[in-house]
Amino acid sequence: MERLKVAVLGATGMVGQRFISLLEDHPWFEVTTLAASPRSAGKTYEEAVGGRWKLETPMPERVKSMTVLDVSDVARVSSEVDFCFSAVDMTKDEIRKIEEEYAKNETPVVSNNSAHRWTEDVPMIIPELNPEHTRIIEYQRKRLNTTNGFIAVKPNCSIQAYAPAVHIWKEFGPKRLAVSTYQAISGAGKTFKDWPEMEGNVIPYIGGEEEKSEKEPLKIYGHIDENKGVIVPAEGPEITAQCIRIPVLNGHTASVFIDFEKDPSKEELISALTSYVGEPQKLDLPSAPKQFIQYLEDDNRPQVTLDVDFERGFGISIGRLRKDTVFDYKFVGLAHNTIRGAAGGAVLCAELLTAQKYIGKK
Repeated sequence: MERLKVAVLGATGMVGQRFISLLEDHPWFEVTTLAASPRSAGKTYEEAVGGRWKLETPMPERVKSMTVLDVSDVARVSSEVDFCFSAVDMTKDEIRKIEEEYAKNETPVVSNNSAHRWTEDVPMIIPELNPEHTRIIEYQRKRLNTTNGFIAVKPNCSIQAYAPAVHIWKEFGPKRLAVSTYQAISGAGKTFKDWPEMEGNVIPYIGGEEEKSEKEPLKIYGHIDENKGVIVPAEGPEITAQCIRIPVLNGHTASVFIDFEKDPSKEELISALTSYVGEPQKLDLPSAPKQFIQYLEDDNRPQVTLDVDFERGFGISIGRLRKDTVFDYKFVGLAHNTIRGAAGGAVLCAELLTAQKYIGKK
């Protein structure tokens, strides 16, 4: 197939950089346009980023000399591409406004941002869990009065380490969770070079993160109300969360306690995880992990240094599942926060939307 032309909005930030890195040799998508704030506009990408390239892999050669456009020049950017990825660094109101402007310019937006996650007709997608939620796009297009344009979002990075397992266990009736997440500094767009005070440190607060961790899984577990044209969040399970920043570069770890309505065995729970096959695997999407979730029997796993790059960072690792004395079970999960949890999750969403014919050539 002829590759689709893609813009990265907010291209100079860490998530924008991750988009560029992941899309370097993508078989379906080609980055042809980079957009960022007015202070970066008119510069080459290499000039605009300067010494702020945050990834361990080098900046791809083909983007270095590309001229950065002003992200607010919606008409121009839209005229050059088939769709865009959004990682802009603005206020939530500004993000909501500019993403909707792109959609109304008939340019689909696949966003890493949180601004539209609670817009009722915007799908918030983990492609293995709720691919059917993309159907809400038809209702959103009616509201926006568009033929092709729409907004789709991926959820918060911190829920990736546990929300998939809970969804897969829905047949056992998960009803209550207590979650603590231990989150890498790249989730704040930082490296140790520009956040040296995080070395050897733990910060017990990440603004807005606990609310997202408690509420966003419920939208993913929800359903489409065909009469109202909205996604209705699930009523449960109840989730209480505590989110902590730790001195790790990449990888969010979750410690989870869970109660079920039924009484599953440990073997049933593990089998459900390891045998699960989602829509990305069935469709053989380019970025889809062959094994969505791995279960690790070793009590010392999952570990960031050993497991964060499982399936190129698109897979999820679960371990230490065992009976608990207060809850029914407890376990530990791990996901790569800037690949599965951010840019990579959005790329996988875009692949799903392309396979479903929501994104195509203009």
